[in-house]
Amino acid sequence: MRNHTFGRTSFNVSEIGFGAWQIGGSWGDVSEADGRAALEAALDAGVTFIDTADVYGDGRSEKIIANVLKARGGARPMVATKAGRRLDPHVADGYTKANLESFIDRSLMNLEVDSLDLVQLHCPPTEVLYRPEVFGALDELRQAGKIKNYGVSVEKVEEALKAIEYPDVTSIQIIYNIFRQRPADLFFAEARRKNIAVIVRVPLASGLLSGKISRDTAFASDDHRNFNRNGDAFDVGETFAGVPFEVGLQAVEQVRKLVPAGASMAAFALKWILMNDAVTVVIPGARNAEQAKGNAAAAELAAISADVMAATKEIYTRLVAPHVHQRW
Repeated sequence: MRNHTFGRTSFNVSEIGFGAWQIGGSWGDVSEADGRAALEAALDAGVTFIDTADVYGDGRSEKIIANVLKARGGARPMVATKAGRRLDPHVADGYTKANLESFIDRSLMNLEVDSLDLVQLHCPPTEVLYRPEVFGALDELRQAGKIKNYGVSVEKVEEALKAIEYPDVTSIQIIYNIFRQRPADLFFAEARRKNIAVIVRVPLASGLLSGKISRDTAFASDDHRNFNRNGDAFDVGETFAGVPFEVGLQAVEQVRKLVPAGASMAAFALKWILMNDAVTVVIPGARNAEQAKGNAAAAELAAISADVMAATKEIYTRLVAPHVHQRW
């Protein structure tokens, strides 16, 4: 597995990371044992970047990570968490230094560390990105030693471009996959120019791009692919990448024809993301050890040919872009 320097930091991270939302909650029933096994398998496969958030299972994800890393010992991977979504209501005025510091203190306790490697504003209201005092507060928390670096997790390309105007923003986390190609148009070029680390989330479009979901797939009541399909709980772009379910299934069947023999569609979809050199790390989730191993296997796939990359672009342009391109 290749490693990349994480933007302007001293961290060196694996190109495939571990997204820890699934081991926290909102993905149906994932036992703590399965969550631990998934993380262990990822680390055994060479993963050195873990992404979580304080609201994933109300701290459950952070605590599992802390327990696994403590038990393993040795060199620690880079652990990124997020802050802001504990606000209720989730509004720009809540992004005060006092609130951010309380969230960060809670994550420090959950992760059992003295300083967070990276804290990311967790898809804040767009208005937050126009408030320099928020980033000033993060600067102060970094100077105090509670965080080493900070970044922003965003919904929209425009938010990413605004966020990297702040000189000490280290990273941007953004949705990018075969069904969400807009970040490659402008944002990635700017990220490269400013040496911003790019963390890619929702790489498999909530499982659509695993090729294992059908019209008959049943999702548990506490799985966001059930309760957030219309954006009732949070931004609909986080669920199936915002692609209408039936459209997504149709596009998946077109993509399936492009997957090389012997490779899973999930591994192919992850390799597609890694073909763009602006991507620092992609963070697929996993419900169990088998899925984690399958995700890591994407690193072993051969480069995707220009013809196949062009074919994925054509599928996106024809079927998917009308639903998502200008929205995010």
